[in-house]
Amino acid sequence: MPAMILSAVEPLAGYAPEELIPMLVLIPAMVVSLLLMRWNQQLASPVLAIVNRWLRWGILAGGGAQLSLHFEWTERPYAVLFAVFFIGWFILESIYHWLAIHAMSVSPLPLFPRFTVSRGGDEWPVQARFLKLRDQIRAAGFKQVQSLRAEVATGIYLRVSTFQTSDNTTRLQVTFVPQPMGTVTVCLQLATLTTTGDRIVTDNHYLPFAGFYPENWHLDRLPCVRAFFGLLKRHRARLTAAWTPIAWTNEPLDDLNAQQSELERINTELGFLLPRSDHEEHGRISHEGRYRVWKEMFTLNYFGRAAHYE
Repeated sequence: MPAMILSAVEPLAGYAPEELIPMLVLIPAMVVSLLLMRWNQQLASPVLAIVNRWLRWGILAGGGAQLSLHFEWTERPYAVLFAVFFIGWFILESIYHWLAIHAMSVSPLPLFPRFTVSRGGDEWPVQARFLKLRDQIRAAGFKQVQSLRAEVATGIYLRVSTFQTSDNTTRLQVTFVPQPMGTVTVCLQLATLTTTGDRIVTDNHYLPFAGFYPENWHLDRLPCVRAFFGLLKRHRARLTAAWTPIAWTNEPLDDLNAQQSELERINTELGFLLPRSDHEEHGRISHEGRYRVWKEMFTLNYFGRAAHYE
């Protein structure tokens, strides 16, 4: 044990006493960040991802400032160097995100994919956390009515499992979003139609949309509320406060594809998307739309806050 402690402390021997305090903070922070990253490869939790992004941002800023002082690249105070590297990382990440948005704009990936009925019944991953969620949904009085899927890339599908309450007034969409590391994140959307022709939507989607919704949509997006019962409680509180629900009469597939068509039309009319005639030369998303996506991407990634869609 003493040998292990000495081996861990030995790399710090070259630092002056005033440099040790930042190092003793940075090293544990790096270990925690790596552990969070490994943990989140299994959970795919947006909340853990937010925590780790802030931690990583602080590590990069603090580490850059510490290296600059240690190698005597500058005589500026630590706080000034920390701020410089902090802002520098923001700029670099913004450039990366802007390039990613541009790539998405010019790529063939569908922005509003069309869904079909999934008859394989394989949309629910066989993992304890997903099976627990399904049991919670059933316990709350929801019954599955339809399974859907949309191909977003070759062999990669966005899968949706749709549930409704026994009185057909509240519809739940459970969307399984594939992740780059092979994990899956689940997003929930509760929707209710009202006697006034409004659509009341409460969801916890964490991917940036930044576009426009129809005027009769009243959307409350809560990316950090991952618990089903918490989201359901919020949705029912909104209904009690203002609206009288009516039963759904159309099939989930018809409604979802109609939503996609309506959203594409509205966002083209309002300038978020460019006309189809300009897609080949300029991409699909306008410059204003790209700025809106970048802004919402930042607020979602670091604050868990979506744009205000009301």
